[in-house]
Amino acid sequence: MAVLNGTNAKLFSTPNCFLFLFFFCHLILLLSVLLPFSQLVASYSSAVKFVPGFDGPLPFELETGYVGVDDSEDVQLFYYFAKSDSNPREDPLVLWLTGGPGCSSFTGFAYEVGPLNFKAVQDSGSLPTVVTNPNSWTKGASMIFVDLPVGTGFSYPRTSAAAHSTDLQACGQAYEFMRKWLIDHPEFLSNPFYIAGDSYSGITVPTVAHLISDGNEVGNKPFINLKGYVLGNPVTFLPGDGNYAIPFAHGMGLISDELYESLQRNCEGEYMNVDPSNVECSNDVEAYSQCISGIQTAQILEPQCGFASPKPHQFFGERRSLYNEEAELLLPEQSPCASNRVDGYRLSYRWLDDDGVREALRVKKGSIGPWIRCNHTLPYTYTITDSYQYHVKLSSKGYRSLIYSGDHDLIVPFLGTQAWIKSLNYSIVDDWRSWTVEGQVAGYTRSYSNGMTYATVKA
Repeated sequence: MAVLNGTNAKLFSTPNCFLFLFFFCHLILLLSVLLPFSQLVASYSSAVKFVPGFDGPLPFELETGYVGVDDSEDVQLFYYFAKSDSNPREDPLVLWLTGGPGCSSFTGFAYEVGPLNFKAVQDSGSLPTVVTNPNSWTKGASMIFVDLPVGTGFSYPRTSAAAHSTDLQACGQAYEFMRKWLIDHPEFLSNPFYIAGDSYSGITVPTVAHLISDGNEVGNKPFINLKGYVLGNPVTFLPGDGNYAIPFAHGMGLISDELYESLQRNCEGEYMNVDPSNVECSNDVEAYSQCISGIQTAQILEPQCGFASPKPHQFFGERRSLYNEEAELLLPEQSPCASNRVDGYRLSYRWLDDDGVREALRVKKGSIGPWIRCNHTLPYTYTITDSYQYHVKLSSKGYRSLIYSGDHDLIVPFLGTQAWIKSLNYSIVDDWRSWTVEGQVAGYTRSYSNGMTYATVKA
């Protein structure tokens, strides 16, 4: 036993020893009370001031980290958080979930609505150069981009069992993530909160919003100041959305009047799950597939540059992701598709597989191997067939929503989105009109009495 010096001997004298034990017991009691709340706090986060490929310090506040969810925090969800450039104390807080499922939120962070972009022209073979995005949503909102479900981007499981997830589990994990993140960032508890996403997030975003709303009503802590949600080209019914691809293709002049009339007559509006005994319908659908085989279905005006999006009937029939990662990587260095946005996706691989970039972003060493933008090998089970029910419930509770559709998307055509919005049966408060950017028509919009706004985007 170690010899106590004079000071320590006094501390452990009989009166002081009782005092020490008294405070120690009270500390244990306090910890037992606080433990359920301390378990909700994120364990790993840090500010990122510099990243390789960017000239100088970042001109915005960036934080990256992990939040552990599920039993024993065996699911580690990675996130990027960028503070609003305007007034982070009062501006909305937005959680962004990229679709797929299995596509990293880095897609939203660096290619869509986040604060960084890759420079359009890059030196071949060198580390890609990153620049700021002048149109980032962070100009007026603080944004959290989460890699979800587990196995997406830099999110990883600690056990083999934790690697498996379902729609419902992923949505529950998103809710748990937000509760823990807000406890760790209490300065954002009073900010208006919105959830946003695109594509397959049309299934998950309304579900997460519903979970948060229900959690608030039963008194779950912390209270999340949910105000609404935002969705772009959202999948809503599976496979129902895909039935609008053929009317859209006809309207855009991709198939002939004769073929369209034959499809209508022989398939009677059901183009996704064709009865094999209906030979005429099957033949017509095959003819349709041949007509669009050279079309970039995610954006019909763009060249097909190996971005091999599955045909709409494949996507909705087999529940596949929107993106084909292998095709992205096999693009030739020099092609008619140079500077195309799809070709630009390759830059994320070169950048995020760099050791210096991973160190700057505080990615845990050994947690994942090579980075994959859209992971198609996830052990993921689809358990939500449609999100319409959640739109109904959220509308009845008065939550605001913005639903927007790129008007050249053949995979989730605007016709289908307009149809389910109309079926909510809310009255129109601001009828169809154009909206503009710098004096030019950028799309059309309409708003409803349930707080929902619908907009097309001329893109």
